[in-house]
Amino acid sequence: MNNVRTADKAVNYIEQWSQTRPEPVCAFIYDLQALREHATSRVQSLPEQCRLFYAVKANSDREILEQLADTVHGFEAASLGEIVKIREVSQAVPILFGGPGKTDREIVGAIDNRVSLIHAESVHELQRIQLIAEQRGAVVPVLLRVNLHSTLPEATLAMGGRPTQFGIDEEDVPEAIRLALSLPAIKLEGFHLHSISNNLDARRHAQLVSLYCTRVRQWAEQFGLNVSVLNAGGGIGVNYADLNNQFDWDTFVHELRNVLDEQAWEGLQLIFEPGRYITAACGWYAVQVIDIKRNHGKHYAIVRGGTNHFRLPVSWQHSHPFDIVPLPRWPYPFPRTELADTEVTVVGQLCTPKDVMAKDERVSRLRIGDVILFRYAGAYGWAISHHDFLSHPHPEHVYLME
Repeated sequence: MNNVRTADKAVNYIEQWSQTRPEPVCAFIYDLQALREHATSRVQSLPEQCRLFYAVKANSDREILEQLADTVHGFEAASLGEIVKIREVSQAVPILFGGPGKTDREIVGAIDNRVSLIHAESVHELQRIQLIAEQRGAVVPVLLRVNLHSTLPEATLAMGGRPTQFGIDEEDVPEAIRLALSLPAIKLEGFHLHSISNNLDARRHAQLVSLYCTRVRQWAEQFGLNVSVLNAGGGIGVNYADLNNQFDWDTFVHELRNVLDEQAWEGLQLIFEPGRYITAACGWYAVQVIDIKRNHGKHYAIVRGGTNHFRLPVSWQHSHPFDIVPLPRWPYPFPRTELADTEVTVVGQLCTPKDVMAKDERVSRLRIGDVILFRYAGAYGWAISHHDFLSHPHPEHVYLME
């Protein structure tokens, strides 16, 4: 994604705001054209038997979904609410339905909304899908989600390979397969193995897919299964610590082709369902500095906004990367406070010391009234934040195409 071009669009919008509106800048800004181009290039570069789905949990804004609906192969939803959002955009786009705690109502809604696959997370859930499908006169295509015991690549989050709430324990897979094959309203299509999240190593990610293929082939041979789908999950990461050193997609695709040449079987459809990797770079969180102060030897820039809008930094416990957009306007009759060549911590308006988005970051120049533009804010920003804490106004959401 051309992040420089996207930055120019965001800066232009901020400058226009400052010239026409008196209130401080506070907005999420999305470059929809860049998003579409990024997703299209990833879809087109994948091997023929691969499918790219977008994990809606990363950013479920309608405008985002509309841009992706005819670009990716489908959407992955983790709730009935997400399924409904998807169907409001498209009645035809394929949907995968995952998540470890599906209610009966959600399973009914998934069937009624014609999801393509339901990921069964446990034997109990599999039995409930069977019962509800039978009651509705349906046969439901299912993938068994498995939590492997194998050693997996290191990543920011582990979804498997250790005790978690996700999936069926690998040692219980034979029982789950036998049950699925015995249930008349269940059509076992294959397996879902999403073991890690935010992985930055392209070669190791291809090795992970190879491990998945090996396990699934073993189960297929043991039980005489015709496995048509292997969902390798998402887990492709974004490097917030070094934005110039991102996941090497071209290397991943090259290594993936080698894996498939060695491991794939006839009729296999290999699914990937990234979220963060698709939308992160297309979004910015722009906040204007409303105060600068020195406290116990440290400098703080207090901005219009905070983690009630953009919870990602405190959730992931990192200092989020940003640029500074200098604005000339100064409406007050007294001097304008500024920092020069020093470290500053960027905080929001909340009454908690945890409202921190960037910590001890060196800036060459920052003044009250300038705008801090947080980069790579298009995923897990607004979507995961506690919007109404302290009842501050919500940010604007701006969607740019040209």
